[in-house]
Amino acid sequence: MTPVWKIENPTPARLRVTPGVRFDVVVIGAGLTGLVTALLLAENGVEVAVLEGRRIGDGTTGASNAKVSLLQGIRAQRIRHRHSAAMLRTYLDANLEGQRWLLEYCGGHAVAYQAGDAYTYARSERELPLARREFGALREAGMPVEFTERIDAPFPILGGVRLAAQAQLNPMSLLAALAADVESHAVPIHESSLVYGVSTAATGDYLIDTEHGPVHAGTVILATGTPILDRGGFFTRLVPLRSYLTAYRLPQPLSSDMYITAGAPTRSVRTVPDPEGDVLLVGGNSHVVGREDHTDDQIADLHEWTERWYPSATPLTSWSAQDYLPIGELPYAGPLLPGHDGILLATGYAKWGFTNAVAAAQVLRGHITGKPPDWAHAFATWRPDELRSFPAAARTNAGVALQLCAGWWHLTRTGTDPVRPQEGTGRVERRFARPAATCTVDGTTTTVSAICPHLGGILRWNPAEKSWDCPLHGSRFAADGTRLEGPATHHLSPLAPPSAGPNPR
Repeated sequence: MTPVWKIENPTPARLRVTPGVRFDVVVIGAGLTGLVTALLLAENGVEVAVLEGRRIGDGTTGASNAKVSLLQGIRAQRIRHRHSAAMLRTYLDANLEGQRWLLEYCGGHAVAYQAGDAYTYARSERELPLARREFGALREAGMPVEFTERIDAPFPILGGVRLAAQAQLNPMSLLAALAADVESHAVPIHESSLVYGVSTAATGDYLIDTEHGPVHAGTVILATGTPILDRGGFFTRLVPLRSYLTAYRLPQPLSSDMYITAGAPTRSVRTVPDPEGDVLLVGGNSHVVGREDHTDDQIADLHEWTERWYPSATPLTSWSAQDYLPIGELPYAGPLLPGHDGILLATGYAKWGFTNAVAAAQVLRGHITGKPPDWAHAFATWRPDELRSFPAAARTNAGVALQLCAGWWHLTRTGTDPVRPQEGTGRVERRFARPAATCTVDGTTTTVSAICPHLGGILRWNPAEKSWDCPLHGSRFAADGTRLEGPATHHLSPLAPPSAGPNPR
């Protein structure tokens, strides 16, 4: 499960943070949001540092398909359904500014990108109304889109929305350039520096509790995908989604046009130029994290689709990425708590982070410098019209409660001498009074606590990624219990593995 961007694109390791240091601003998270925010602040003379729990690019940015587009599937009609035409226009203005900044940055820092047209297309009569509504919402908002029934692609298309002159890029190349630029502004980036929590110190500063010791900051920015602090309850306002990508070598070059279906299951298609032959990316099949038992079937489905419509494509790799859908449809960038600018956050890009993340970084800079962009209210973290999203929030959190109860109710009790799981498999069981998660990966059997340290959900085995995933709010852990992502901030506690029987292969 290695993203195609990381096969031959390593980034140099950065030092861990030294405990006891202080900075005016500490950005937690070294993805696109975190690095752009740190750069913008440094350019404004702010003393800033970046803390990353893993490595640069290990989160959503490095696993993205990296489309830099204002045509975003059917996002426009979803936003328009909840908000006014003026608010949709404001959202698009923000994304246009994010796109403009990013492409200008790439042009000035030798980061290659490819221009192409973006399409949201209908593959069936059932999807045509979705495509037409997207066209109508975007035209109402003043976007120069067109609806066409003739699209040159090898797969079936009945018609779709076209937006010319969008872009795509290699996200790891972008992160590498941003990291080098950030450090050239005397901003330290500390990797392998997991943050456990943030509290208020007696001095009035914020005390950041890291795995290496405390760090002090005047302001804290959470650029962690989903906020790692529960204050503000943003975990109840986001739906964590997992989606899959597959990469293939092509025997002939294709255009740089980008495609995505109007309906589900999603098929998202783009190409990547490569000296050894163009690479085709096919993605889709998203689901709520931890609520799909047969994740390997999702990848197999993408392979089957690609083999049908690109029979000469040779598989290279497959992987998945995590994104967060805001229940009110608009992204968030601003204070964690209303009226308090000491802790800021950015989240909820709904899979379109390469424009939204840059726009969010500009909003965060505006909060600190006192010069917010004109369109910042589209990213407001606390807005009165959030009340309109109450039915969606109720449905979302009722589903969470159901998953919590079902996870505990369906725990099975194991004997005192259980058999170890087969290679590549995992199971959850009640061992005496404690839920245990046991898996065998690469011949090693590991048992850890099956309780998510965030809010106590029972974890589920993800066979495609060999990970433990929480069906409540999307926290994920490696087979050995190492925290990977999500609102959880601690690793899983180790337990004694089963002692009976050999490791089956």
